[in-house]
Amino acid sequence: MRRGLVHVLAWLLATGAAVTLSWWGVHTVMAGTAYDPPRALPVTAADATAQGSKALSSPTDRPSPSKRPSASPTAPAPTPTRSPSASATASPPSSASASGQVKSYDTDGGRAVFDLGPSSATLVSATPGTGWSMQVWKTVTWIRVEFSSGTDRVSVMCTWHDGPPHVDIGNY
Repeated sequence: MRRGLVHVLAWLLATGAAVTLSWWGVHTVMAGTAYDPPRALPVTAADATAQGSKALSSPTDRPSPSKRPSASPTAPAPTPTRSPSASATASPPSSASASGQVKSYDTDGGRAVFDLGPSSATLVSATPGTGWSMQVWKTVTWIRVEFSSGTDRVSVMCTWHDGPPHVDIGNY
C-alpha cells in the first residue's frame, strides 16, 4: 500500500512538473508573438455631421455575389490607373492623426483605410466585402490592397514615391 502511494505521488509530481514546464514554454513563445492591438479611431460629432444622412454600410449588408472567391495573385502588379468603371467614394477624414489624416475608400470589393501623411502613408485597415477575399502588398513607396471575387478584381493603390500620398482605385 505504501509503495503504491509513493508511485502515485511520484507520478503526480512528474506530471505537474511536465505541465508547468509545457505551459511556461508555450506562454513564453506566445508572449513574443503578440500583435499590437488595433487602433480605434474616435468618432466625433463633426464627423457625423459631415457625413450627413448617408448611412455607412457594413460588409455584411452587401449582397453576396454568385461567384466563389479565388486565390489572389502572387506578385504585385504595376501601379494601376483609375478605371472609369471603378465604383468608389472617398469619405471625409474620420480623424486627424499625428502623421496625417485618415481616409476611407469604399469599393465594390470592400473598404481600405489609409493614414495619409505629408510624405508617406500607412494602412489602417482593409475589410473585404461579403464573398470577396483580400490581399495586401507593402513596399517603401506604395501600398496595394486588392479585393477579389472570382475573376473580378478591385485594387486600391496608395503611392508616395514622387510626392505626397495619392490613392488610385481600379477594377481589373
